[in-house]
This record gives sequence, C-alpha cells and structure tokens, in this order.
Amino acid sequence: MNNMYLIPANSKKGQLIFNMFRPIDLTVFLVGLALSIIFFLAIGSNGLIATIIKLLPIGIGTFLVVPIPYYHNVMMFLGDFYSFISNRRVYIWKGWCVRSEYGEEK
Repeated sequence: MNNMYLIPANSKKGQLIFNMFRPIDLTVFLVGLALSIIFFLAIGSNGLIATIIKLLPIGIGTFLVVPIPYYHNVMMFLGDFYSFISNRRVYIWKGWCVRSEYGEEK
C-alpha cells in the first residue's frame, strides 16, 4: 500500500509561505499594515471616525487574506466570483434526443 501515490497530499502547502500564504497575500496584508501605521502617524485626532479610518486598511487586508473553506482565502473567492459573473458562457446542449428549431430532425 505504501508508495502508491506520485504526489504527496501536502505538496501544495509546501509551496506556500508559512504553509498558508501566497506572496500576493502577504503583500496585501503588509500594504494594509503599512497604510494603517502611516495613518496612525498622520491623523492626529482621537475620535471614533479617525480610529476607524486608521484601522480600515489593516482590517481590509486581514479580511482579504483570511482562509475560508473550499477556497484559499477571501481574495481568491472574490476573484472566482468576478470571473463567474463577467465571463458568462452559453453552452448548447446536444444530446441523443434533441428537439431543435434549427431544421434538424424532430
């Protein structure tokens, strides 16, 4: 039974950083973190709106790289969803029992 598989089950995770993140995932997260730090230094007020603005970039970056079931993370889900919505294809089914208005036998 051993050595029956050519590819190990964890081969995809071995290509990821910390076994979870692609380079683009870490880039998105680090850009959000950097923007939040810049906002903390640049925006001086202590109000609720200012705090939300300061934390918004890191919140969005974290939300996009959070792993979800059946997809790698939210960013991949949104990409697949956009691809599904924007690239609608029309499949014409031709089976063995077809009624067609294109002049074929009925």
